[in-house]
Amino acid sequence: MNATISRAAARPRAALPAARANERAGRRLPALALLGALLCAACSADKLEVPDLNNPSIESLEQTPTPSAVAAAAQGLLIGARIPMGVRNGYISLLGILGRESYVFDPADPRFVAEMLESPLDAGSPAFGANLWNQRYQNLRTAAIVLAAVTKVGGFSDAQKEAVRGFTKTMMAYDLLLVINTRDNAGAVIQFDAPPDQPAPIASRTEVFNQIVTLLDEAKAHLQKGGDAFPFRLSTGFTGFSTPATFLKFNRALRARVADYMGSLNIGGTTTNFQAALQALQESFIDPTGALDLGVYHVFSTGSGDTQNTLLEPVVLAHPSLERDVEKKANGQPDDRFTAKLRRLDATAKQRGLETSLGFRLYQSQDAPIPIIRNEELILLRAEANIGLGNIQAAAQDINLIRQRSGGLPARTDLTAANILDELLRQRRYSLLFEGDRWVDLRRYNRLTDALKDLPTHVVNRQFPIPIAECLARGQTTCG
Repeated sequence: MNATISRAAARPRAALPAARANERAGRRLPALALLGALLCAACSADKLEVPDLNNPSIESLEQTPTPSAVAAAAQGLLIGARIPMGVRNGYISLLGILGRESYVFDPADPRFVAEMLESPLDAGSPAFGANLWNQRYQNLRTAAIVLAAVTKVGGFSDAQKEAVRGFTKTMMAYDLLLVINTRDNAGAVIQFDAPPDQPAPIASRTEVFNQIVTLLDEAKAHLQKGGDAFPFRLSTGFTGFSTPATFLKFNRALRARVADYMGSLNIGGTTTNFQAALQALQESFIDPTGALDLGVYHVFSTGSGDTQNTLLEPVVLAHPSLERDVEKKANGQPDDRFTAKLRRLDATAKQRGLETSLGFRLYQSQDAPIPIIRNEELILLRAEANIGLGNIQAAAQDINLIRQRSGGLPARTDLTAANILDELLRQRRYSLLFEGDRWVDLRRYNRLTDALKDLPTHVVNRQFPIPIAECLARGQTTCG
């Protein structure tokens, strides 16, 4: 899909390549990453605590890094990663709209319907079509600086340096995965240290996924040599995964997700990727008998200066198809996930010909965590890999486990190679509801069809365009 730059959108303005977008105003890192970590000294004590290093510049990290500055910058990657997640025009919300999980009926901003559902996404619209790019690359640029700094910093042991590298490359892979999840065939940048006047090229989707795999696998090797502890404190969202050895289980969980994505997209071969997914899952924290919510989370706080989760806003609503399509239990009541995650509105909400009577129970406080990856997803990832390899009985066992434990539904005895993928996607829809997965799942299995349209005038957007500034910086009027 090409995103053509309109004449109005293409009017001259500063076009700063995203990979260097944070080098401005004295080349200081933005609040999205390092500065965010420094300011987080005001966060509540159970979140992130770092010293106030008086806003060190990029130069200080590149030329004379100190252990405390490197640690703060590495820890700041967690803050940078969560910023675009818990807001109405962030990753969860916008992908929820495109995947027909959610609506945002904001009377002050009809673009949540007009642009997201009624028209192709606009490459010049920073809050919508051009969104979910700059913040990720600001974080990726910070991570690249951390990797360069940790090589020459004094005061860290070799094991501590390896721990920082393993953590940083894992977070880079996570950020880059979320970028390609939004851009798909448009591609993304995989070089994060190009000079401002020589922007790095846009890499293909295949190149991006291969780079993600490289980062995760290199991170694994670093973490295995990372000693007993990180030289900085992780957030409470990493409880149980806060040492190099336990963080490696999180790394392998992400690796399994990436392998399944690549298998479904036939990037590098389906068999190879689905086998890689099963191997990674064996090294992850998958536990069919454990808590399904066990996992790693973005955490938020109501403390002064910290980021809040605002997905509880009353304008953020659930798509009516979630009720129309829900499976009923033996007693006639809906799937337990529907009951636990959705609520009935006091009055039907309407906007631009759309209406819904459903809202979310999820994220009902400003400090509600948002999952990065959970045990429930890992079990479904194992089912997906086994489907891809033709192991239908093994896949059915995991799917039925989720049906029974998460949905309160009876096991299915009729699953075959012909219908099991449909069942997997149904279980992922309700198990991973409003976590940023549905639109990606539909696209990678070629299920983004006109059947998703709520009205005949709507469109089905397959990907976000590359932002206009990135195209202009490369001398192009269209990107992706």
